Amino acid sequence: MPYVVPDSELRFRASRARGPGGQHVNKTSTRVEAVWDVRASPSLSDDQRHRVLDKLARRIDRRGRLRVASDEHRSQKRNRDEATARLRELVAGALRLRKPRKKTKPSRAAIERRLQEKRERALKKERRRPADDE
Repeated sequence: MPYVVPDSELRFRASRARGPGGQHVNKTSTRVEAVWDVRASPSLSDDQRHRVLDKLARRIDRRGRLRVASDEHRSQKRNRDEATARLRELVAGALRLRKPRKKTKPSRAAIERRLQEKRERALKKERRRPADDE
């Protein structure tokens, strides 16, 4: 089962959204910022914590907090849901284990095709040159 950030560990902060919106945008705080303290989270194992801190290093501040903001909607609740969903998606992506790449060798036929194409390309370029008058 994939890891889900518990609601109890999320903190929210509302502020005024930017952009057009007339009088409504000037008096309501609809922009929502979801903050999750990765370093202090008791629900993460040490391995998970290191993986999240490593994968999301550019998005985590010095104190170890991950912030995601949303101001897409005019409703604070919808922005809160959106920010929570995006934060959880980021964390799930960071915790997803990637399959290790298996080294492969090109087949003999593929190597031969590549060399043949190189010879043809060289010949084509050779034919473009002016003929020597010797």
